[in-house]
Amino acid sequence: MAPLVKTALVAAALASSAVSAPSSLHIGTPANTPDNLGPGKASFKQVRNPNYKFNGALSVKKTYLKYGKPVPDWLEAAVANITAELGLEGRSTGSASATPIDSFDDAYITPVQIGTPAQTLNLDFDTGSSDLWVFSSSTPSSQVNGQTVYNPSKSSTAKLLSGATWSITYGDGSSSSGKVYTDKVTVGGLSVASQAVEIATTVSSSFSSESETDGLLGLAFSSLNTVSPTQQKTFFDNAKASLDSPVFTADLKYHTAGTYNFGFIDDTAHTGSITYTSVSTSQGFWEWKSTGYSVGSGSFVSTTIDGIADTGTTLLYLPTSIVSAYYKQISGSSNSNTYGGYVFPCSATPPSFTFGVGSARITIPGKVINYGAVTTGSSTCFGGIQSSSGIGINIFGDVALKAAFVVFDGSSTPRLGWAPKTV
Repeated sequence: MAPLVKTALVAAALASSAVSAPSSLHIGTPANTPDNLGPGKASFKQVRNPNYKFNGALSVKKTYLKYGKPVPDWLEAAVANITAELGLEGRSTGSASATPIDSFDDAYITPVQIGTPAQTLNLDFDTGSSDLWVFSSSTPSSQVNGQTVYNPSKSSTAKLLSGATWSITYGDGSSSSGKVYTDKVTVGGLSVASQAVEIATTVSSSFSSESETDGLLGLAFSSLNTVSPTQQKTFFDNAKASLDSPVFTADLKYHTAGTYNFGFIDDTAHTGSITYTSVSTSQGFWEWKSTGYSVGSGSFVSTTIDGIADTGTTLLYLPTSIVSAYYKQISGSSNSNTYGGYVFPCSATPPSFTFGVGSARITIPGKVINYGAVTTGSSTCFGGIQSSSGIGINIFGDVALKAAFVVFDGSSTPRLGWAPKTV
């Protein structure tokens, strides 16, 4: 994998072993609301906008931009064509729902309360970046497309962080930037009294077009934060001291809203042991090494796949050799410039894909890898596994994360825990 670099949207020595959640971690019980969890723990579900329309090529383009890579001409053309066919240009905002009403998954967001009194914004929880930034009352109206904006002047606890600015540059040369306030931020009953909230005074068009998303809440390591002259801590880093254990977990779901927990591990949310693997924090990401893969019922191929766990990326991006081996098992599949990536007939049944975590295995069912028709009514479907060659980074995005219960352990020796679950 190419070296990881600190760019756009900037998300130990422990051997991987299949073990139950260690005794140092509090094993919580599932909760329907955060109120009955008690202090030191929080649990909350995602929501989504029911008007969302999946665009595979756009998802790939967003990943290029996020990781600071130029978008190829063929991909730009694919995005333009499919966007026009789907009628996404100038779309209006819709209300959030706890359950998606379309057939395929993408763009889940989480309600976050900012300020006093609370202003609720729907943010994308992103383990591939470390900034909490939002559309704001200072964002030019021409760059606001139905998003809810945060207004610090309406919060009695908002304080301008004098001299602080933030700026994120994307692969197409565009950027998002602005000023920084500190304010009370609450998620699922878990509050940080003085969290850095980066308000946008300029927003890249790639985000202005996403009317259902009011900003991002980064959950990578604080070393990736873009605030200058002094980097700011992430929400998770600031909340650690009040948590029963320095962990958060992602239980993303297929065709329904997922759950994030902070401060505890819900042992009822997975079906097998949690396998822990070491994390490299040198680039600020949750970077880890998978031990190999298999396609369908094929034999396991032992090979090191260095990648990052990123809840803010929709698809699974792997080396071309692995991706090609996968799609060779689907008759009629192809790598299509027209549609922006690997596609296959919707009538086909994609095989499962398994990746290694130490000696354990996580299997992604084929149904999760079918990411839906490339355009409304098309008989061609977009694949949830795509090549990382143009991005330079292998990314275990939501397609992979939905197949597992994932523990992000932010203790002094950070690690990732993966466990199988019912998908």
